Amino acid sequence: MGLEEYKGVYVFAQQVDNELSGIAFELLGKAKELAKDLNTDVTAMLLGSGVKGLADQLAEYGADKVIVVDDPELKDYRTEPYAHAVSSIINEYKPEIVLVGATAIGRDLGPRVSARVATGLTADCTVLEIGDFPLNPVPGQEQKHNQLLMTRPAFGGNTIATIACPDNRPQMATVRPGVMQKIDPVQGAKAEVIEFNPGFTPNDKYVEIVEIVKEISNTVDIMDAKILVSGGRGVGSKENFQILQDLADVIGGTVSCSRAVVDNGWMPKELQVGQTGKTVRPNVYFAIGISGAIQHAAGMEESDIIVAINKDETAPIFEIADYGVVGDLNKIVPKLTEELKKVVK
Repeated sequence: MGLEEYKGVYVFAQQVDNELSGIAFELLGKAKELAKDLNTDVTAMLLGSGVKGLADQLAEYGADKVIVVDDPELKDYRTEPYAHAVSSIINEYKPEIVLVGATAIGRDLGPRVSARVATGLTADCTVLEIGDFPLNPVPGQEQKHNQLLMTRPAFGGNTIATIACPDNRPQMATVRPGVMQKIDPVQGAKAEVIEFNPGFTPNDKYVEIVEIVKEISNTVDIMDAKILVSGGRGVGSKENFQILQDLADVIGGTVSCSRAVVDNGWMPKELQVGQTGKTVRPNVYFAIGISGAIQHAAGMEESDIIVAINKDETAPIFEIADYGVVGDLNKIVPKLTEELKKVVK
């Protein structure tokens, strides 16, 4: 089997409780860009039980084809049946590229599938593009064209690595939620729906789900926020976050934080922005008392407008900020809040 026989960009369309996850639409948006560069089409892999009705939604967000594997064994996510289904699709249809969301499900599924189909996997990608590899010609080494170039933070976020998989197919990547942008849906769009079922034979690797306990959380999903007021270690204490909450209340924003804040127990993990937290892309991002280490910047640098407030004028956050204020946040933020109250109705 030659590499040239592998065609198409495939996306694992994650669904939970028969509701498509946002990462599915984000991956379809990026898949459309990659497919255009390769002059090919986009296929969504939809797995579950009673999920065929979701195919039209995937079509509206960019899928040309939807491969549906509908089976009671796939009602809830379990590693073995899902890995079997996705690897069977890959072996049958031979996609050139496979994208999976770097969610809790995707991080479990992706590596297992890549091992079964004998290819590589680049995890937690932040940039995907089609190009030449090696990036720069190397004497005596063939430069291959139309490769998937997968970029991700490496060595704890202290550097950026661009990785390719030139000798195996498919080229597989998991992608962080919130990094890619979904396209505007095309109402009424239809995709070719292909029903495929590799058959499931439960074995000793099939986990039995005894009970699913759902936690009810009052925490807002910061990935959906248009305005984020984010605090770091420089805020000083859990109680001091009330200053940030006051600002957020005035401008209709949501409070978020850096990893140091979560590690100190001041704020819950769900509000963490950064490489080990969530990737956000709000219209306005206030970075208050945040130094701006590369691990944090990786999660918010695509914000439309970044406003930094920090007493350290050499803090890295000022390098990516659109507006910066050097000074004591305990004086600046309350003053800013009072001034905004005068103009915000």
